[in-house]
Amino acid sequence: MEENTRDSSKTRGLPPGALVHVGQRDTGKVKITVIDYDGSSINERVLENPEEAFPFLGSPTVTWINIDGIHDIAIIEKIGKHFGLHPLTLEDIVFTNQRAKFESFDSYIYIMIKMVYLNGKGDEVQVEQVSLILGDNYVLSFQEKEGDVFDIVRERLRSAKGKVRKMGPDYLAYSLLDAIVDNYFLILEHLGERVEVVEEGLVGDPSPECLKGIQDMKKDMLYLRKSVWPLREVIGSFHKDESPLIKDPTVVYIRDLYDHTIQVIDTIETLRDMASGMLDIYLSSISNRMNEVMKVLTIIATIFIPLTFIAGLYGMNFNTAKSPFNMPELNWPYGYAFAWVVMISVALTMLFYFKRKKWL
Repeated sequence: MEENTRDSSKTRGLPPGALVHVGQRDTGKVKITVIDYDGSSINERVLENPEEAFPFLGSPTVTWINIDGIHDIAIIEKIGKHFGLHPLTLEDIVFTNQRAKFESFDSYIYIMIKMVYLNGKGDEVQVEQVSLILGDNYVLSFQEKEGDVFDIVRERLRSAKGKVRKMGPDYLAYSLLDAIVDNYFLILEHLGERVEVVEEGLVGDPSPECLKGIQDMKKDMLYLRKSVWPLREVIGSFHKDESPLIKDPTVVYIRDLYDHTIQVIDTIETLRDMASGMLDIYLSSISNRMNEVMKVLTIIATIFIPLTFIAGLYGMNFNTAKSPFNMPELNWPYGYAFAWVVMISVALTMLFYFKRKKWL
């Protein structure tokens, strides 16, 4: 996030529509894949250059063109110019440090959404920007790098399962958004398991590792909430938009997607409250443990106060044999044992008293 903030300064002073890539730096080759299909056939291939995608504009079939890598500004400009994308839309595609958004134009609909996934180790939450362009017969998807959550959509297209092969590009755009939102539930399930593990540690033995786990969870949930919270507005605008590109049969599915979005946001808020509550539990547990330690030390010190007094009294080196204030125990053969009996009796009496008061 700090890197994106520094990169954002690149656009300072530039005119609107200037294309400057802001996001994770990548020097790899941009990968362009095309899936062209209708109800009876499907054609899937990888394109060598963006010009190979131009003939699909205006074809009678539905075309999904996916671009992995937005760091090559020249390729983005070529595709955007041929498909008639507004310069501000192209600027939003390459500028990844922004919130989700929905914009409706005369010839296309632009949707920017955050795709959330786990890193290679499976612990840290990563966020990637995905831009969708819904046109009359096509869907363009722009991703920061290769790898996504759209495999289930590709499998449905290849096997002709479900409605995606029978419906238009609006349903394809819905399917891609639905795959991203469904993946949110997997991330939330993973975070829920982490909450349970940390919660068990708090109950058993609250350690500094538990505190680190709570802080990591709160950071991931805050990052996730920042990415997901604007999604409700985006899906709501997609559902209410009166563009002719969105057909009536698809509106019902978009409304269901909106309900899933609300459920995701509610789950995130619940997990955040649980993480905050666990932090309070940790602080309370540490405070209670400190109080228990102080109580034990106080009881030990309280027991030894009278014993110290007795030991100090009989430790005075005064010869009082000829004094009227004679200390007979000094010359008594059982004086030492008598002092021990007195001190042990005092200690046992105090322990019995503390036990009766339930201080132990």
